[in-house]
Amino acid sequence: MGFQYNPDVDVPDLSGKVILITGGTSGIGKATILELAKHNPAHIYFTGRNEKAAKQVTFQCANSSNMTFLPCDLDNLTSIRDAATKFQHNRLDIFIANAGVSAIPPALTKDGYEVQFGTNHVGNAALLLLLLPIMLRTANEVPGADVRFVATTSLGYAMANGIDFDALRSKQDNMLLMGRWRRYAQSKLANVLFARELGKRYPQITSLAVHPGVVGTEAVANFGTFDKMLTRITAPRGMLTPREGAYNTLWAATSLEVKDKVDGKTALFEPVGRPHGGNAKCHSDELSRRLWEWTVEEVGVQV
Repeated sequence: MGFQYNPDVDVPDLSGKVILITGGTSGIGKATILELAKHNPAHIYFTGRNEKAAKQVTFQCANSSNMTFLPCDLDNLTSIRDAATKFQHNRLDIFIANAGVSAIPPALTKDGYEVQFGTNHVGNAALLLLLLPIMLRTANEVPGADVRFVATTSLGYAMANGIDFDALRSKQDNMLLMGRWRRYAQSKLANVLFARELGKRYPQITSLAVHPGVVGTEAVANFGTFDKMLTRITAPRGMLTPREGAYNTLWAATSLEVKDKVDGKTALFEPVGRPHGGNAKCHSDELSRRLWEWTVEEVGVQV
């Protein structure tokens, strides 16, 4: 696809770093893990729901001894809290919020949130908030630490009119035209806003959101005919492989140039490492603050 990026040489040595990635058993998440594992990290934690698939990921990594699978349903806060208790390290350098669902029918999570928002935003944010004290300790106490939060979002965020806070505990099935995509867009806007707000509140953490490109994952393969056609229209030059879809995440999580590119106005990047200006909703301080406060209250974590 013309990306001037090669993770074999562009990902630096990761010695000493502890990494966590959500949704690591397939697609972009799995590809990200396989690439990171080549560069000598101290430990990689990854979440998912499929233990058999998790074993295959571990088996494919050169050093399985530094891999820990955390069984976790991101649509269930109890499962997320349980996963957080199984994190055993006293440092966390890189948190990659990769897991998500897209364009699925109206439904609720086990905690009663609209399912795409509840999974893509609430689930990832909940685990981040639970482990945030460890990330802050790493940033503040480990010499030379470079702590990062990377959220996988989508340029589809632009379809969202905002975040309907009053309806987040409903299926939001009153969205008739392109409803499943508009609910998806709302969750992807939340990913961008949350990353910006985290970086504002905790500048010792480099926080950004990345669009991976249009990737031919298993989720896309399972789309209905209309959604497959819509996805292909957005990728006229063809869809990326999961490995190519991981490039922007890998750049955001490890590149030495990232810190110089992230500022108060830029926290969203297209492949690979290209700043995306975003729309007015992306840059709304009021909306990002309200989302942060709503999330902290819902998750029940004091930060």
